[in-house]
Amino acid sequence: MTVDALDARILGLFAAEPRVGVLEASRRLGVARGTVQARLDRLQRDGVVRGWGPDIDTSAIGYPVTAFATLQIEQGSGHTTVAEALARIPEVLEVHTITGAEDLWCRIVARSNADLQRVIDQVVIVRGIQRASTVIALAEQIPHRVLPLVEAATATKPHLPG
Repeated sequence: MTVDALDARILGLFAAEPRVGVLEASRRLGVARGTVQARLDRLQRDGVVRGWGPDIDTSAIGYPVTAFATLQIEQGSGHTTVAEALARIPEVLEVHTITGAEDLWCRIVARSNADLQRVIDQVVIVRGIQRASTVIALAEQIPHRVLPLVEAATATKPHLPG
């Protein structure tokens, strides 16, 4: 699926102002309401837009500590089984299979450093986890973002010989 410049403008507007209506978006973008609605429907159907929910600040809801853990799993345990168990721990926000010496990468939040120990204890008792290594984030330098990537994807690409 390709995203064009109009898609990027629509995504940028709705990312900046998620509560803007389709009619107002069409007015600001200078395109027909039906065009905006059709583009939004296609972007959602094709999986480009995964949701319209609020972007929640975990610190604001009482979880100011963010940590990243790499997990090594036992051979034969399977990533899926371990990930399903980790998904039952509310403070585990993301889990990714990774390359390298470890097998999984997790983003974890906690109410305090002491609470982080409680969460890590829950993580390491998951059947199949052999070892964990955790680092605590001191400050967020660049928050999760995708709009610069959308803009880069719609930029004119140089022709590569070949």
